[in-house]
Amino acid sequence: MKYNGRVLGKDVELSVEQEGLRLGPRFVDYSEFASLSPINHRVIIDTLSNEKIEISMLGFSFDGFWKEIVDSYNARCLQSLFIDEALVMSCEANYVLPEEAGRGVVSLYTDCVCILPPSFRAVRLPLCYADRIDLNGYDLSITMRSGTVYTVGKMGYDTKPFTERCVNNSNVVKKQRAAAAASLPLNPPFVSKGLFRTKQPELFWNAAFGKGTCALELFTGDDAATYLYRFKEPNEVFLARLEEAMEAIGVNRELIYLSDERIAEKPLYQMSIARSEAVRFLRARSDGRLIHNANHAQRLAEYLNS
Repeated sequence: MKYNGRVLGKDVELSVEQEGLRLGPRFVDYSEFASLSPINHRVIIDTLSNEKIEISMLGFSFDGFWKEIVDSYNARCLQSLFIDEALVMSCEANYVLPEEAGRGVVSLYTDCVCILPPSFRAVRLPLCYADRIDLNGYDLSITMRSGTVYTVGKMGYDTKPFTERCVNNSNVVKKQRAAAAASLPLNPPFVSKGLFRTKQPELFWNAAFGKGTCALELFTGDDAATYLYRFKEPNEVFLARLEEAMEAIGVNRELIYLSDERIAEKPLYQMSIARSEAVRFLRARSDGRLIHNANHAQRLAEYLNS
């Protein structure tokens, strides 16, 4: 829908689009949004480049414009999180994230919980990595295996059914994932294995370790390379973050190997990386790739022993 408003002292036509906001001749991609907020019948958009965009003079269209831009932005955030499971329920809720608190949308899917604040800090919590799910009064806390706690609350009558379904789905997805992982092949020198998303048990990965090195093989039907990493953390710490990153990317392998320059050309991937600390962790330790050819086994052994 098109709206009329004022931006930087100029009357412009506004259009909320799937990938961003059009302000007259200018287009602002959602990947540039740091936050958006309604203040005194104005919409304030702060960008990641520290620009403040103020939209005013919307008149009676204000409520409709605000709802449309929030819904569109949230939909794009969900795309960047690669949500591919069925929605169980969704509601408005207060949220407490490690770096932010406020009110937004919380959605439960069969394999995860998504918290969608009006900022770039949307987060997808895979239920297979939830250690505890606790309801304290009206606040639901989800403790991930990393120890990070995410809290949502004040969901009204949705609180109890959301909690019950969240606990049930977590138990189900953990059993499904364990059963699928048990049957995955693992051949030397690879010593660790895992799935990407739980509902795709035919797609998986293997990892081999040296002294501060890791070789990652992806089995997604296009096994063209082995991805290499060099790290200083203990192996078990790196492995835990690797597992989380593999689950987060949902077999979108470009997220782990494209250069920063190439990622800059793909706004959706920019959003994905900004919303996954595990993917950023893995990318920061990238050490190249080995192409599958006649010398692959030799070069792999040399790397792991380097």
